[in-house]
Amino acid sequence: MFDIEKFIADCTTALDETAPEMAAREVVAAAVTDPAAVMKALGEPTKAGLFTLHRSDKLTVLNLVWGPEMELMPHDHAMWAAIGIYTGKETNSFWRRSEENGLERLGTKDMEAKGAVWLGDSAIHSVRNPLTKLTGALHVYGGDFFDADRHEWDAETLEEAPYDVEKTRRLFEESNARLAAAE
Repeated sequence: MFDIEKFIADCTTALDETAPEMAAREVVAAAVTDPAAVMKALGEPTKAGLFTLHRSDKLTVLNLVWGPEMELMPHDHAMWAAIGIYTGKETNSFWRRSEENGLERLGTKDMEAKGAVWLGDSAIHSVRNPLTKLTGALHVYGGDFFDADRHEWDAETLEEAPYDVEKTRRLFEESNARLAAAE
């Protein structure tokens, strides 16, 4: 049985471990082994969005729902992240800074329900939901996700800019508008 308050408490306890990012990844991985229990506690996703379950200076916990075929430009978190998929699928493309063209693609990783991964604080990735349905994931960050000095890169030009949380929220709203129009 997945309990949101216990999950947040376990993630908070993970912060005291020697390797908090790995401890948090284990908490997330354990949670997504039972996707039905996660959906029972959170509700089955009905729209795309960044749904905050917990936010503090040291820890942010999100229920992140990707819209159908939604794509998010390359970005960093400036903190470690533990991510677990409880429904659907996401494709992560990983990048690194390059003096020649600003950003260079390293490779991709597909994640499906029950999959979990951690990203280090210097990771740069872009995300795509390859499905025509919603994808839900638990995201745990080692800091205040909404108040960090982060960066994003234009998906086409790879030009770097400060991360724009409001732009990201608009991408989710646009995805929801497409979803509603398709119904």
